[in-house]
Amino acid sequence: MKARSHWQGMMTIARFNWPFYVAAVLVLLATICGLLLLSAFANKIICGVALAGAAYFVLGSLGVSHLVYDRSDLYQWGWLDRAFRGLNIRQAIFCHSGFDETSAELREKFSKVSWQILDHFDEKQMTEASIRRARALFPPTLGTLPARYDVWPMAVESADLVLGLLAIHELRSEAERSLWFKESKRCLRPGGRVVLVEHVRDAANFFAFGPGFVHFHSPASWRRCWETAGFHLADEFRVTPFVRIFVLSKP
Repeated sequence: MKARSHWQGMMTIARFNWPFYVAAVLVLLATICGLLLLSAFANKIICGVALAGAAYFVLGSLGVSHLVYDRSDLYQWGWLDRAFRGLNIRQAIFCHSGFDETSAELREKFSKVSWQILDHFDEKQMTEASIRRARALFPPTLGTLPARYDVWPMAVESADLVLGLLAIHELRSEAERSLWFKESKRCLRPGGRVVLVEHVRDAANFFAFGPGFVHFHSPASWRRCWETAGFHLADEFRVTPFVRIFVLSKP
C-alpha cells in the first residue's frame, strides 16, 4: 500500500473545502491592497481586522489539519492499542459517510479480522458540497455496502467492533445519531465495543476552526445519543487536543 505523504491530510482538507480558502485568499489580497492604497485611518483598521481574520482562518485551520492528520498518531494507529485493549476482534464494522481513505489501511494492519465497510452517505440528506467533493475524490472501496444509518445489512450480534472514524458527525440530529448507536448495539455481540473518533464542539476546536467548530457536536450531545442506545463509556482519551476517542461498551 502506498504510504501517506507528509502533507496528505492537510491537502485533502484544502481540496474538500477549496472555495472557502479561495475566498480567504481573495480577502487577504483585497485587504493588503486596502492597507496600501487607502489613507483613512478607519479604513485601515477595517482592512487590518479583515486581514487578521482571513490569515487566522487559513493558517489556523490548515496548520491544525496538518498537525492532526499528518503529524499526530491518528493515522499511525498507535491509539488503537488502547481502544482495542482486551477485546478479541474477529469481525469488525467500519462506518463512514461517503469518504473512506483509511479502511484499506485497517484491513492491512488487522489482516486476521473480517472487516465489513458500510457507507452511510445519502445524497438527499448529506448535501454539503465538501462531502460531495470527498466522495468524488475517494469513491467507495471494493466490498463496501451502502447502508442507511439506522438499518444495516448485518446480522444480529455478528460483530465485535464498530468503528466510526471522523464520520458520524455528518448525521446532524441527535435522533439520527441515537439510531446509529442503536443499530450498532443490535449488531454487536455482548461485550462488543463502539470506537468513536471525532472532533467535538469545544474550546480547542473553536481555537482551530473558528465558527466552523459548530459543524461538530458537543461531548454532552454525543453522550445523550449513546446513553439512549444503552452504551456505557468505557474509556475516553485524545489524539492531540483536537480529536477525542470514545470507547463504548455494550453490556
